[in-house]
Amino acid sequence: MADKSVFDVLFDTNVNGHTEKVENDYGKSLTYLSWVWAWSEVKKRYPDAQYEIEKFDGLPYVFDELTGYMVYTKVTIEGITHEMWLPVMDSKNKAMKATPYTYMTKKGEKTVEAATMFDVNKAIMRCLTKNLAMFGLGLYIYAGEDLPETEKAKDKEDKVQAALNELRNLYEMNGGKEWDNYLKEIAPDGMTNDIYKNEKTRLKKEITDKAEKEKK
Repeated sequence: MADKSVFDVLFDTNVNGHTEKVENDYGKSLTYLSWVWAWSEVKKRYPDAQYEIEKFDGLPYVFDELTGYMVYTKVTIEGITHEMWLPVMDSKNKAMKATPYTYMTKKGEKTVEAATMFDVNKAIMRCLTKNLAMFGLGLYIYAGEDLPETEKAKDKEDKVQAALNELRNLYEMNGGKEWDNYLKEIAPDGMTNDIYKNEKTRLKKEITDKAEKEKK
């Protein structure tokens, strides 16, 4: 890890096996990363990493009667500090307040219960997880991506190679007939016309050279 930044190391970490999805009232799926796993993975890589829960007059939150509660955290890794904030929310991501309130959805009226210390604690740990995302860990989740960039690149590379192998088999079987039409059927994202042309030229030369050797 010595030649990679903190961000690169954590951003390249696949967190998918440690997330859960919750659907809100609008049918949108929300992805959450386990704070226990997130913090343990950071500490494995950076033992000196520290976090702080900010307090206000001794309380781990700020409160406004109209808007609700907000919690704050700070994380320091390798001398770099980022802070993050998060409202105290219910399971549907609706801001919780000191008293219950209702709101309308397509399915009818919904109620948001009053916040408790349990909800505040949960928000703090979610805030910590989001704070760690500022250092790269699980950041792609917030962008709506499925995999970190390095794994997406490898997946794309594997698909391209599989397509090229299939093209090679086709070329060897029929000498390249219908090559161009076939390209359109199996080409995955990431395969460009240059890749097609280069592989086609290479295979032609390889087959021609092989045929010449067999004649001798």
